[in-house]
Amino acid sequence: MFLSTPVHLAPRHVRARSAARRFIVISFGAACTGTLAQSGVPAALRLQDVSVSATRFAERAADLPFGVSVLTAAEIQATGVTTVNDAIMKLLGVPGRLDLSGGNNYGLDLRGFGATADSNQVVVVDGIRISEADQSSPRLDGIPIDTVERIEVIRGSGAVLYGEGATGGVIVITTKAGAVVARKSQADLYAAAGSYGLREGRGAGTLVAGNFSLDVAANQRNADNHRDNFRSHNDGTSLVGQWRNEWLRVGVRHATDHLDSGLPGALTTAQYQADPRQASTPLDSGSIRNRRSSVFAQAALGDWQIGVDAGWRAKSLTSNYVSGGYSYDYDVDASTYALRARNEARFGAVRNSLVTGIDHDAWQRTVAGASGSVSNQHAQAYYLRDEVTLAGGTRLSAGGRSERITKDNSAATAAIDQHAQAWEIGIVQPVGSGVSVYARVGRSFRLANADEFGFTTPGLSLKTQTSRDTELGARWSHDGGRVELRLYRSALTDEIGYDPNAVGPSSAFGFNGANVNFDPTRRQGAEFEMAQAVGGGVNLRVNAATRSARFSAGPYAGRDVPLTPRHTYALRADWSPAPGHRIDGGVNYVSSQSPDFDNACRMPSYTTADLRYAYQWRMAELALGVNNLTDAKYYTQAFACVNGAVGSIYPEAGRAVTASLRLHF
Repeated sequence: MFLSTPVHLAPRHVRARSAARRFIVISFGAACTGTLAQSGVPAALRLQDVSVSATRFAERAADLPFGVSVLTAAEIQATGVTTVNDAIMKLLGVPGRLDLSGGNNYGLDLRGFGATADSNQVVVVDGIRISEADQSSPRLDGIPIDTVERIEVIRGSGAVLYGEGATGGVIVITTKAGAVVARKSQADLYAAAGSYGLREGRGAGTLVAGNFSLDVAANQRNADNHRDNFRSHNDGTSLVGQWRNEWLRVGVRHATDHLDSGLPGALTTAQYQADPRQASTPLDSGSIRNRRSSVFAQAALGDWQIGVDAGWRAKSLTSNYVSGGYSYDYDVDASTYALRARNEARFGAVRNSLVTGIDHDAWQRTVAGASGSVSNQHAQAYYLRDEVTLAGGTRLSAGGRSERITKDNSAATAAIDQHAQAWEIGIVQPVGSGVSVYARVGRSFRLANADEFGFTTPGLSLKTQTSRDTELGARWSHDGGRVELRLYRSALTDEIGYDPNAVGPSSAFGFNGANVNFDPTRRQGAEFEMAQAVGGGVNLRVNAATRSARFSAGPYAGRDVPLTPRHTYALRADWSPAPGHRIDGGVNYVSSQSPDFDNACRMPSYTTADLRYAYQWRMAELALGVNNLTDAKYYTQAFACVNGAVGSIYPEAGRAVTASLRLHF
């Protein structure tokens, strides 16, 4: 249905503004409560340094005119999460949707882009972009969790430094071998068993000999999982060798990960209510094979730091859809070459930091079969970002990026050959000891991917999607913790996405639907983060967001973009009641969301809780954890609305218990 209902728009906007005001009041109240809960208010506040590499070089998070959420290896291990996806969803409150390729992978959505979230955010691992140029999700589940040193999440545009598709944000993963820190020889072994036939084993080790270090890791996970025909097998390996001295670091990396999984299919409303464990496609299956290799170098030459990364990766996907009588197989080959440099200079009391670089990316997908196709993408970009710090501590920044992008698809009648630009201007203003406010405005962009520009309305080509991005924030760091609040708005023009009501290539046969440029859309909202040491061995972490992702004009004006929840909250606490004992738990809430453009029905909101007890005895940690403690019945992925009821449902797991043993040498 294309007709909007204007009579309902005013109340909905009023409710949205009211909810935002309540969110801000509650957030600041939580911050104040956490601070007062300490044994006395600290007499002197000081800024706690948190370094991030999301700006291509190590930099203090407090100096940036945008927010970066950081997870460390210690936090990841202490909570017992077993994948990168779990860490980002549970600890940072980022909503995720079950990936349809099977296994334990999820698609993440940083700022409300719904079905196109993966195309509107960039994922980088040790300087190498691993985001795909089609509609598939990068397999974060394939990155061995024990190798991760730090996860940094930019919520909001990273277009100047990372280019196309970074409007929603950037996820930067740094492995222990990729971190520029002192190394030592060590090893970890991990084994776990649990519900749904879970059997998991992981091992990781570092060998240091003088200036040389070698990092190796391997993992294997087998599970029956929570539905019929959902059994999966995951395994992976990684190897990093490097040499370093006081001014130079060079090395090579190689990693593989494999997934074999059953594909149980979507359930109707009636099937889900009768038995959410059943499979609608009991014979379908698929597999994914990933291989990544790279070389890298980083040098400090006087006032200059220079970094070089070159990476090559290959992905093979095979699937057998017995239920539909067909298979879908393809191979992806991609390469990335990146040269970056930073110069630090002083002019009296003024400090200047200049970051510049060149990125070159190539991606090719070959779909097998008589109706197969070959898709290519090439991108060449130049970027520059300059930051000036004045004598009083004010930091001013500006940056720009120019990117030449070409795309073609043998199944499409048109190709893409365009120049696109991104820019940003920011300011960070200290207003007290450990307190600062910041602001940023900019422009980001995205072009249609390989799956989109080959399936459009006949005779129409997709335009470049652009977004005008604005962010305001305040942060406070002190001895007991930190608090940050962000307000943002992204006004999108020509947003690219699939419209089931559009006239498409199959409309002549009675099937509508095509990828289109939508009328203007808008994302806006507030995000709150707090980490607080309460005292008595208790620590709290809060991540909360309220957002609006809506069409602001056209036939869907005033309606929510599908698959975009309005509110998400993540609350975690850990307690060390005695030496060697640790209890960690968390609660995650995701509000309801609509799977359809007419917003005719809504997926129910859901709340999940997890709890873990760990005992450290010498080199051994024994732990018992429970996920979905209340055995909530919910789902994160659905596609249809049939007669007012949600359909095409992919259920999530119920309560799951896991026992684990970790040995550290």
